[in-house]
Amino acid sequence: MNKNEYEWIRQTRGILLDFCGELDSSDFTRQNGFGFQSVRDTLVHIADCYNAWLGSFVLLQTKNPITSNEDLMVLGLDEIKIRFEQVDFYVNEVFKVLKHQMDEPIQRQIPWREGGEPISMTPSKLLMHTTTHEFHHKGQIMAMARQMGYEPPNTDVLGTKDICN
Repeated sequence: MNKNEYEWIRQTRGILLDFCGELDSSDFTRQNGFGFQSVRDTLVHIADCYNAWLGSFVLLQTKNPITSNEDLMVLGLDEIKIRFEQVDFYVNEVFKVLKHQMDEPIQRQIPWREGGEPISMTPSKLLMHTTTHEFHHKGQIMAMARQMGYEPPNTDVLGTKDICN
C-alpha cells in the first residue's frame, strides 16, 4: 500500500464520518446487535485497531491503544474524528519511518497485552490488516444505518479522487 492508496481510504472514511454526523444521536449509539453493537462503538473499534497495531506494535508510540468501556460511553463524533486524526498520523509515520522496511518483520510481544509470546509481523501486513478491518466494519455500519431507515452514501474506493504524491 502507498500514500495515494491510503488517501482513498481517508476519502471514504470522510464520507462515512460526514454521514454519521447526519444520524440522530440516539441512532448513533443505538445497540444494533452487530459485533460492536452501535455505530459509535464500531467507529471507535476501527480507530483502536489502527492505534494498536500501528501506533503501539509497529511504532511503539502508545501503550494504551484500546478505549476503555467507560471512556467509550462518553465519546461523541467530534472526539472520534480526533481519534482518526491520530490514526492518520500513525499511518503517515509508518510510511515515513519505515518506507524501506515495510516488508521486514517486527518481532515483539503485543504491547497492550499482559505477557504472551512474541509475534512476528511486517508493517505492510499490519497496514493491510487495519485497512481491510476498517472496510469490514464500515460495511457493518452501513448495514446498521439501513436497518434504522437511513440511506447510506456510496463509500466505495472507486468513487474517490486520485491524488498524486
